[in-house]
Amino acid sequence: MLDKNILFMIRLGITTGDINSIALEIILKTFQQGNFNDRYTPILYAYPKILAYHKKMLNIEEFRFRQINSVEEARPKQLNLVNLDPNIFRVDIGKPTKESMECSLRSLDVAMQDLKDNKIDVLVTAPLSKESHLIAKDHSFKGHTEYLAQYFDAPQHLMMMISENIRIATFTGHLPLQEVSEQLQMEKLMATIALLNQTLKQDFAINQPKIAVLGLNPHAGDAGMLGMQEKEIINPVVEACFQKGMKVFGAFPADGFFGSGNFKNFDAVLSMYHDQGLVPFKLLTAPGGVNFTAGLPIVRTSPAHGTAFDIAGKNIAEPFAFAEAIEMACKIYENRTQYLHAKQNVLQAKTSRERERNA
Repeated sequence: MLDKNILFMIRLGITTGDINSIALEIILKTFQQGNFNDRYTPILYAYPKILAYHKKMLNIEEFRFRQINSVEEARPKQLNLVNLDPNIFRVDIGKPTKESMECSLRSLDVAMQDLKDNKIDVLVTAPLSKESHLIAKDHSFKGHTEYLAQYFDAPQHLMMMISENIRIATFTGHLPLQEVSEQLQMEKLMATIALLNQTLKQDFAINQPKIAVLGLNPHAGDAGMLGMQEKEIINPVVEACFQKGMKVFGAFPADGFFGSGNFKNFDAVLSMYHDQGLVPFKLLTAPGGVNFTAGLPIVRTSPAHGTAFDIAGKNIAEPFAFAEAIEMACKIYENRTQYLHAKQNVLQAKTSRERERNA
């Protein structure tokens, strides 16, 4: 049994997100009432002047934070703010800018380095804007998922959307729809299903996960009339995974699968592309839901919603999904720690038995 002290006071890193969006509003509202517990120590990578600007704009009075220069100075039961001290200070509320991109990336980069250096345990990312990267003519940035995967050298990764009643992963992520079918290859799909199966075990503590795989085409190809990907790729891969001991089923027609409520019978669903999975997820879970990146050596979550520039600065953004992301990050960290500890015990026991036999 894992010593509870190992799980005590998780060091929770939080990025600032886009400073012109609702990101800082949901962070401020989450910790406004002194909502701290003995589970984690929150550490926000942000800019004191920009945080003060949002606090004044939103008329949030009862809010305190402790400014620190490094994570080692963080204290429990209060919001610790790592001062990033920007050279540029400008907030243009409600729109993406080059400056907002620079601020959000600075926060993310410093937090990721601390995560890699084991100075924090988990990372919760507030929403940032891909549009601001286009304004800055930075076309390489596709989103948090890809950025983190590249930084932590995790080519095999998976975007998952999580709530209490459904988990949906996407085989392809931020990819133009016309390129999805090109990515649908047997070996890659099998590896993705195996990764999903593994993350359900280690990160969600499900011993024998049951996974549904959606078809690519309408009606899952209609026996080949509407496409051959199901018959030639998806169904054979599902069968191969099943033969390997994974409880995998499909390919299911996406519309009937969600419309009938069949998703309730599975621990996770693998959609073929972004909107096929995220549209039903957001309809079923709004205003909550958490984005989790599986396959990384670290734990990262985010609220499932975006920057919501249209309501930024209006004091109407709800922090529910952000609070969910914090709780989910801590729970996944606990589950993964327990899983790896148990696995280590099994290996040690096996090694001991082998030594006894060879003695």
